Amino acid sequence: MICINNILRCFPIKVSKKIEDYIISENININLLEEIRIRINRPILLKIGLLENKIDYIVKSEEILEILQHICDNSIYSYQNQICNGYITMQGGHRVGITGNAIIKDGKITNINYISSLNFRIAKQVIGCSNKIIKYVINEQENSIYNTLIVSPPGVGKTTILRDLIRKLSNGIEQIHFHGINIGVVDERGEIAAMYRGIPQNDIGIRTDVIDNVNKAIGMSMLIRSMSPQVIVADEIGNPKEIESITYASCSGIKGIFTAHGASIEDIKLNPTICELAKNCIFERIIFLSDKKEKGEIEKVYMLNKIEKQYILYDQN
Repeated sequence: MICINNILRCFPIKVSKKIEDYIISENININLLEEIRIRINRPILLKIGLLENKIDYIVKSEEILEILQHICDNSIYSYQNQICNGYITMQGGHRVGITGNAIIKDGKITNINYISSLNFRIAKQVIGCSNKIIKYVINEQENSIYNTLIVSPPGVGKTTILRDLIRKLSNGIEQIHFHGINIGVVDERGEIAAMYRGIPQNDIGIRTDVIDNVNKAIGMSMLIRSMSPQVIVADEIGNPKEIESITYASCSGIKGIFTAHGASIEDIKLNPTICELAKNCIFERIIFLSDKKEKGEIEKVYMLNKIEKQYILYDQN
């Protein structure tokens, strides 16, 4: 069950009522709501599963500004770093994407003004969604994990599964006598733990440490030096600096779970940075999620043959 009260309170009363009335009149299942898109001089759009619903209310520029003020607790300046990254994480883990006129200085975005669009992405923690994948990740004999890469096209659910994996591995799994392990999460965009004023809005387990709002390469190095994690986790890797940090972690005896975009083993081979990790046999498991079945369904699993140094298709039966 999801609650969007924290989002609706950010809207002007007229906008909030339009959304509430529409949800009631169309008998919309609130648990299927994924996005609320607000654009200047255009109607409000609700993404419900795979469908998009239009609310015939034209949003004005002053309403966008009022919404932003409410999101930032009337202190836009204190949220400047997040705004420059193109999003703000709200209480409850909801994430608001922001577009507008980007101000560039020395090759970096220093501000976004004339805000034109806001995309409220509704946070949903799906407890147990990693049940099918976890047996390929855990190394029961060593009470550890296999270095794992989870791959899928955008929107298939890899971040949701990653979050649930973290929770399980951190807490431990009594049924298979798996003791919880210390996990360090680099949450660059705030999508995994959804930190709000230092408090994770999602259940990420009792042995999990999070550093957010920092690029993954720097974050991984900081966690390794300061928190001695047994496992490092990061979402959507691909930057050459990140590859260096992952290699360093692996050489230091630290395991890792990472995600990347792609649909096949061929896509991995075509990605020059991730391919380097595969060639160096860093990943022991490469798991592909299906974009044709329900979210979280596994398409294929590859395991590393350490003797021949190549990946072979895992028999899932």
